[in-house]
Amino acid sequence: MKIIQIYDKREVLGGEDYGVDTTIDILERKGEHVIPWIRRNVDLISGLNSKGRAFFSGIYSRSAQHAMQGIIEAIRPDIVHAHNLYPFLSPSVLVACQHANIPTVLTCHSHLMTCPTTWHFCDGEICERCLGGREYWCFLKNCRRNLFESVGYALRIAVARKLRLFAKNVTLFITASDFIKQRLVEAGFSKDRIVVVPFAISLAASPADPSSGKYIVYAGRLSPEKGVETLIEAAHLLPQLKFLIAGDGPLKNELEDNAPENVTFAGWLNQTQLSDLYQKARLAVVPSTWLEPFGLVVTDAMSNGLPVVASRIAGPSEIVEEGVTGLLFQPGNPADLAEKISNLWAYPNLCRRMGQAGREKAIREYSEDVYYKRLMAVYKKAIKISKETKW
Repeated sequence: MKIIQIYDKREVLGGEDYGVDTTIDILERKGEHVIPWIRRNVDLISGLNSKGRAFFSGIYSRSAQHAMQGIIEAIRPDIVHAHNLYPFLSPSVLVACQHANIPTVLTCHSHLMTCPTTWHFCDGEICERCLGGREYWCFLKNCRRNLFESVGYALRIAVARKLRLFAKNVTLFITASDFIKQRLVEAGFSKDRIVVVPFAISLAASPADPSSGKYIVYAGRLSPEKGVETLIEAAHLLPQLKFLIAGDGPLKNELEDNAPENVTFAGWLNQTQLSDLYQKARLAVVPSTWLEPFGLVVTDAMSNGLPVVASRIAGPSEIVEEGVTGLLFQPGNPADLAEKISNLWAYPNLCRRMGQAGREKAIREYSEDVYYKRLMAVYKKAIKISKETKW
């Protein structure tokens, strides 16, 4: 199958980049013909001229639409798979696909359709002020800490909603969790055009034995929405246990200053180094405080054979089966988190059983082969719909 993958890279790299790269890699290894069209806006947004271009092109880019038309005419793809389209591509590329009668699927890696900044997180807490057509709150709250950017972000999502640029020009939407699917349905998108396809992970070659683990591990970005402050507070309540934190981010210095002696910061680690870290851990913690769409770090820990203590919120709470592959705690509640960690730590054999169950679930639900089969089924469904229906 001939597949165009479209992605406008974000300024801050994260799980979305992993999802796109993994999708392209899996498809290519399975023998599909993949044509990536990736704009790296991190290299393009500098100076007033570029920021001005991003402001207008994010709302609607005629140049991107014409470029997409040219690519379609030259390649004649079977399908177009879009990911993030802001700030330079915009939904205009979807319009080009619709005009050429090319089926299009869009993976919703974030809250792209319901929040101007895609986070639903502002000033350290969940924010849903913009729901229901009130995107102006992005400007009023200055969510980007830059009024020019906040206006641009609010305008582009408002225009896309008003003109139904996504709803009219995407054949099928892909979400990684039922949680995000339900959010889209509540926002007015048809549930029949939304398919849940959890993201794939690379399974660890050999799982850990958490019964002999020496510490609790956190891996991820050190930023407000990840809830690492909650983990630090929980560590204060459990001075007898060791915690290892892997990752980097804007809160790194603040977290290090507030951490007790039983917390060690390992810095940013590559996948091999992280797998080594998992090998000597008893459990992993995912303390997110935002509406996380999925939770790649949860499935990664599970693939390494670790039980997971995660926030009872959004995507992670779907992945962790309480009492089977881990435990859930109240987001932002360090006492509840400390209690759940302590309860698991006291039973090494339970940790082993939960870790094994998590590993089995990762193989069953999140392996690359399973992802490929599900994704190809979506592509074939979109192609069939495109032949039978005119949106």
